[in-house]
Amino acid sequence: MTFGFASSSAASLSTSASAASASRLLEPAEWAAAGIPLLRNPREVVSGLHARHHPKPLTAIVAVLDPDERLRASASFTRRTAPADGWMFRNALLAQLRRVIPHDLRRRTPVRTAVLLYCREGDARWTEEDGAWMWGLRDACTLHGLRCGAYITLTHDGWQVLGENRGGRRPNAHSTPEPVATSEAPPLVPRTGGPVSDVLRRAAAR
Repeated sequence: MTFGFASSSAASLSTSASAASASRLLEPAEWAAAGIPLLRNPREVVSGLHARHHPKPLTAIVAVLDPDERLRASASFTRRTAPADGWMFRNALLAQLRRVIPHDLRRRTPVRTAVLLYCREGDARWTEEDGAWMWGLRDACTLHGLRCGAYITLTHDGWQVLGENRGGRRPNAHSTPEPVATSEAPPLVPRTGGPVSDVLRRAAAR
């Protein structure tokens, strides 16, 4: 009797976990209704990330863009071969964001935008895995003080901005990366003026 009860309890927990995982994804209609900001030049963003990270299937690239859509930071990592779960994806994205760029939680309104490019097998049609990535991206942005931006898939057929019906054949999951061009962010220029700069100038003059 005890063994039978334990088995039933385990099955119940498994069912509950599956139901919770299924709720941590966004359907295309939910994503479209969320007011995700449109990329002005998605091809340039995709080409730039593809050139920097050379993604293969199961590679995710999270990137942070400034208000002028210039790249400020990006990181890539390989997705674990485990069932798609938005909570796990959120944690992975948040860990990468914390590693490459400070949070903007002190701002009243987010200024920078995070976008996600995911390279996978299959075609460009939405999958539950895509829905889990969307959920994870939205939640990670909230926790890091960023605007939630576009979710882009990169497959054998090319790239596709989900929810926008915009895409192209190149780059794709198996194409050779092109040289980084206009998407290159300019180097940050040190600020000048003020008491700190005066101290540095005096120290350099000695």
